[in-house]
Amino acid sequence: MRIDIITVLPEMLEGFVHESILARAEKKGLAEIRLHNLRDYTLDKWRRVDDYPFGGQAGMVMQIEPIDRCISALKEERSYDEVIFTSPDGESFTQKIANELSLGGNIIILAGHYKGIDQRVRDHLITREISVGDYVLTGGELPAAIIADAVVRIVPGVIGDEQSALSDCFQDDLLSAPIYTRPRSYKGWDVPEILLSGNEAKIRQWELDQAMERTRKLRPDLLK
Repeated sequence: MRIDIITVLPEMLEGFVHESILARAEKKGLAEIRLHNLRDYTLDKWRRVDDYPFGGQAGMVMQIEPIDRCISALKEERSYDEVIFTSPDGESFTQKIANELSLGGNIIILAGHYKGIDQRVRDHLITREISVGDYVLTGGELPAAIIADAVVRIVPGVIGDEQSALSDCFQDDLLSAPIYTRPRSYKGWDVPEILLSGNEAKIRQWELDQAMERTRKLRPDLLK
C-alpha cells in the first residue's frame, strides 16, 4: 500500500516515516510513505497556502487551489481508496478503522493547519474525515502520523509476529490482558502462577477473563 501525506510541515514528519515500523515496512516493500509539501503546489510567489476567511472571522484558512493541485497531481499517477482529512470534528479514529484502511490500497492524508480549511475541499475533494481525539492540535501532522503508524503496522508481513498485532488492545473491542516477563518474582511481586503452568487453554481463558475485567473497569463503553 502507499500513503501520501500532504502537509505544510514535511520536515516535522521526515524522521517519523524513516524510522521504526514504517521504515521496516518500506524496506520489505509492503508499504510506501511519501510526504508532499503543499507549498510546492501554490502559484503565490511567497509560497503562501492560506488566506483570510470570508465573513470576518479570526484566523487563517487553508486555500482550496494548492490542495486541489496536489491531490489532482497524485491522482494522475495512481488511484486512491481514500482521501482523508485530519480534523477534530471528524469520525473518531479506532482500531476498526485502522484495520479497514490496512486492507485497502492507496491513501492520501491531508494534514489540516491554521484556523481550518476551505469547506469546498471537504465537500468535493475529501472522502473521509478522521479525528484522533476531542481536542485541537496546532496542525494535523501528528494525527496523520498516528493514522499512518496504526494502519501500516497491521499490514500483513510488517510485524514479524503477526499474532502480536492481532492481540493488541481494541482488536476484539477489549483492552489487553496484563503481560509479564522475567524475573518471575521481584520485590515480592510475583507473576501469576497460571502463566507459568504451561496449560495453554487455561492461560487463554485467564487472558480473556482479565481482558474483560480490565475493559469493564477502565473502558466500560467498549462493552456496549
